Amino acid sequence: MMSKLPLTLLALLLAFSAFSFKPKKEKWVSLFNGKDINDWTVKIFHHEVGDNYGQTFRVEDGLIKVRYDQYEHFNNRYGHLYYKKPFSYYKLRLEYRFTGIWRKDAPDYTLKNSGVMFHAQDPKTILKEQDWPISVEMQFLAGLGDGKPRPTGNMCSPGTDVFYNGRIDPRHCINSSSKTYEGDQWVKAELVVLGDSLVSHYINGEKVLEYAQPQIGGGVANGYNPAIKIDGKLLKEGFIALQSEGQEIDFRNIEIQVLPIPKYRKK
Repeated sequence: MMSKLPLTLLALLLAFSAFSFKPKKEKWVSLFNGKDINDWTVKIFHHEVGDNYGQTFRVEDGLIKVRYDQYEHFNNRYGHLYYKKPFSYYKLRLEYRFTGIWRKDAPDYTLKNSGVMFHAQDPKTILKEQDWPISVEMQFLAGLGDGKPRPTGNMCSPGTDVFYNGRIDPRHCINSSSKTYEGDQWVKAELVVLGDSLVSHYINGEKVLEYAQPQIGGGVANGYNPAIKIDGKLLKEGFIALQSEGQEIDFRNIEIQVLPIPKYRKK
């Protein structure tokens, strides 16, 4: 029979052990310094990597802004602003708002439409005449003032596929369950990306979409190097990019929380 002293010591050891092995809470790190986009790379359709045509992406008032005031014609100049390094397991959060100005010579679907790409190919591998990066997109939409639902935080898949409801979903875009946000209000978006396993979308703190196994496949992206598009290849990591698609938009508070990769995934 144990004495009271050993039992007390055992309780203390267990308490200490539980405290010692408490999971480490990862810190949120800002990806945007509020001053410049020196840590980011621009790639715009019809232009070489690094050519920020018309100052499409610019920093004003501590925001990353997408603007088209120096464009004579839009000419399908879809653009993306890539952070300097790839990520695998992480949480990404940011805020966005649409402004009232839209390029009327852009495709109709680009009205109040933008997004953040993730698990994207390295911008250095994107060809001059490649329209979209091979990537997965968290799509941002806003209401058009017609009373019709237009959810945000959707998934779109240029050059990729995802598993949704247990199978590869053939749709290019899958709508989220979010409500419709009208006007130029700030909206909070968050992604939880677990490598090539699970991806979750959140809008203003509410989970609105979840899917799995992002991988290369599907269509929509054009003009890429065929050697890169290996259909069926799971996307374990990739670059993060903000989109310019014809609608002016502002971004702020872009932060990432890198998550530990499970040991069984480190292969």
